[in-house]
Amino acid sequence: MIVIDWLAFVQVFIAALIAAVLVVGFYALGLRLLVRSGRAPVVAPAEFTDAITVISEKEARRAEKAAAKAARKSPLTDGQKNVALIGAYACFGVCGLSVLGGLLLIVFNH
Repeated sequence: MIVIDWLAFVQVFIAALIAAVLVVGFYALGLRLLVRSGRAPVVAPAEFTDAITVISEKEARRAEKAAAKAARKSPLTDGQKNVALIGAYACFGVCGLSVLGGLLLIVFNH
């Protein structure tokens, strides 16, 4: 007969839910701070299969121009932008450390 420890199942479910919310939340906050610091991530178009629409070079230049314009219009001082950039990197670091911690828990079975 198979016995399921439902309390352990609930504990794992809650831990996974909290970890997912924290990782996604810190990543979103990091992206927000990265944009506020004037370093909006602009991804160059890539070649894909027919199923995915790829933006043209003209659209990519327009997006880069809009990001540069938004960075120039930022009401933040240079010091505030640097603090936002450090905060963004800290948020990304928290994401990386939490993923690494989860992997260590899996590998060492704690």
